[in-house]
Amino acid sequence: MPRLLYTLVLYAAAPFILLRLWWRGAREPGYRRHVGERFGFYRHARSEKPVLWVHAVSVGEARASAALVRMLAAAHPDHELLVTCMTAAGRDALKELHGEAVRIAWLPYDYPGAVRRFLEHYRPRLALLVETEIWPNLLAACAGFGVPVLLANARMSEKSALGYRRTGALSRPAFGALTLVCAQSAQDAERLRTLGASRIEVTGNLKFDSAPDEAKSAAGKAWRERLGRPVLLLASTREGEEKLLLDVLPAWDGKLLVLVVPRHPRRFDEVALMAQSRRSGGQPPAVQDRVYLGDSMGEMDFYYAAADVAVIGGSFLPLGGQNLIEACAAGVPAVLGPSMFNFADATRLALEAGAAVQATDASGAVTQALRLLSNAGERKQRGLAGKALCEAHRGATQKHLDYCSELLSAPARR
Repeated sequence: MPRLLYTLVLYAAAPFILLRLWWRGAREPGYRRHVGERFGFYRHARSEKPVLWVHAVSVGEARASAALVRMLAAAHPDHELLVTCMTAAGRDALKELHGEAVRIAWLPYDYPGAVRRFLEHYRPRLALLVETEIWPNLLAACAGFGVPVLLANARMSEKSALGYRRTGALSRPAFGALTLVCAQSAQDAERLRTLGASRIEVTGNLKFDSAPDEAKSAAGKAWRERLGRPVLLLASTREGEEKLLLDVLPAWDGKLLVLVVPRHPRRFDEVALMAQSRRSGGQPPAVQDRVYLGDSMGEMDFYYAAADVAVIGGSFLPLGGQNLIEACAAGVPAVLGPSMFNFADATRLALEAGAAVQATDASGAVTQALRLLSNAGERKQRGLAGKALCEAHRGATQKHLDYCSELLSAPARR
């Protein structure tokens, strides 16, 4: 009954979902492409090979799962890799990361008919849902089709767990339908267990296995050398955070360049109003420019390599923070705001290792960042600590791959 009511609400919301999709497409045209796939209608032919399916909802999940997707393809060359997503930026990221090596498609909305058509078309042998993708009708359909489902790189904050507990009659069967959960930490595992997941293994965080792109990192370092100025990166900022941080900066010293990279491409033009120049303009910042907009996709490795210190966005409003591991991997000291619940374990590890510092508000974060900019020795020490932290926690990808092989070797459930 709870899933029936949930489905009826979804059907009632269908006109508003389509309107929102079209509205978002005004700024991000990718949302207006392949709309039929959102409802389980796929034009391309069914693969003649068995299919391994990975769902990475957006950019962060696409980047986190990239190494795993490549290793799956190498370990199972007789299979086709299907990678689905839900956002236009995520689809662009998948195209950049994998090119034509994988098949990319939208995951349909969680309507029973749509998910049934999706599964009938692709007939995946194994499904990997990255991080926290719990869709009741999809998981029920996978169980009906005999598709084992692995929740990969799974995380569950206390705030999210509370929300799922409030809808336990709907969410508990969905968690129970998961064949295996690979949790980032013991704390995540315990919360997932209380929500109804049965088999859970603690495998660590896939993001620690994501090494920076060497060519982009080299280009970023060369850009920074040519610039000849200290660079403060505001990384993956969310709506409202740019103004919050820029407003508490002290009077300009004529040298510091603030490099702002918003989390969502649809906000580039909005944030451009706060900057004097932007990367898409094709020219480096002028000597009189204080704020420079990083408005390109797929270049976070470039931006981190160009930075002396990184302030991590999503952490100054109650949003849970963005990926601080990228800063650690690049050897850049990370300054965090108070809200990092989406990366609670990585935050704890980075703070303990000395790779990051945390402030209680935007003013405190800017103060910490400026202090680090003036202390080359501490910057180097914290940067090295970040790299060491990533090296010490590598291995989650191989553990995931081993569990995938185990599930693929098990007798078919159909």
